[in-house]
Amino acid sequence: MTLTPTPGQTVGPFFHYALPYPGDRELVPAGHREAIQLHGTVFDGTGQIIPDALIEIRQTAPDGTVPLEQGSLRRDGFTFTGWGRASTDRTGRYSFTTLTPGAPEPGRPAFFSVCVFARGLIDRLFTRAYLPDDAVALERDPFLASVDPTRRDTLIARADETGYRFDIHLQGDSETVFVDHRPR
Repeated sequence: MTLTPTPGQTVGPFFHYALPYPGDRELVPAGHREAIQLHGTVFDGTGQIIPDALIEIRQTAPDGTVPLEQGSLRRDGFTFTGWGRASTDRTGRYSFTTLTPGAPEPGRPAFFSVCVFARGLIDRLFTRAYLPDDAVALERDPFLASVDPTRRDTLIARADETGYRFDIHLQGDSETVFVDHRPR
């Protein structure tokens, strides 16, 4: 017997009300001495803001190791888990209070793994927000090298006074590069 796959459900807009939880966007407390902000705006294909998207991040610790600590859903104020979730506000903005991720290995650039949920999507979208701090590592990164050179900048966050800004464009001329993780 062969089963035919059925189409997926769209991922929103109801997750916006059910998935946020207290402290979801605070990987470290705002007063932490090394706290930075990863923030940005989510746009649709026409350049309009998306006020009900949900962004999840996963990142390395500042030393480049992958945190394996429990506690992402119940923040205790000092355990760094490397995972967070933030919904966009009425202006399409999201923000995380976190630590600067470290490079996963010497010579490789640091980045945030980003997952996007938004109304109308058949499934969640995956991308990366690379830190702009090491141009040589960015140039040598195998994943970035596999991306059309005219689109690589959609994967690189911009440094600002609070940390890093990473805008996400779901479609259009400035569409963010997304990664397909499905088995082939």
